[in-house]
Amino acid sequence: MDRVLIDTSIWIEFFRSASKAGDELERLLREDTVWTCGIVVFELLQGVKSEREKSIIMDSLLNLEYTEMSWLHWQKAADMSIKIKKNGLTLPLSDLFIASIAIEHDLQIFTLDKHFKKISGVKLYSF
Repeated sequence: MDRVLIDTSIWIEFFRSASKAGDELERLLREDTVWTCGIVVFELLQGVKSEREKSIIMDSLLNLEYTEMSWLHWQKAADMSIKIKKNGLTLPLSDLFIASIAIEHDLQIFTLDKHFKKISGVKLYSF
């Protein structure tokens, strides 16, 4: 069974409008294969425009498998960042954190962001 960490870009699609990515997330939610983490929660909540919107997001996230950054995740994310910078790239820190969590927990990442492909060890979810 797939274990999938949903990136913020997919959640935005899910909440915004009908889309293939949003429909796929809905299917994964029904199958109980969706994971989330603190970084994604933060990114979603920082963009809310109302308490109603915040409540909808929180209701969607509260019952999911949840994981958080550990000492090891912080260290691995730093190592990833160093390696990527040596290759002349700079990626958002939040995405390095998400990648670190996904790699450590053997989770696929469902995302619209193409730069995750540049992170060694990341497994991307495709449908």
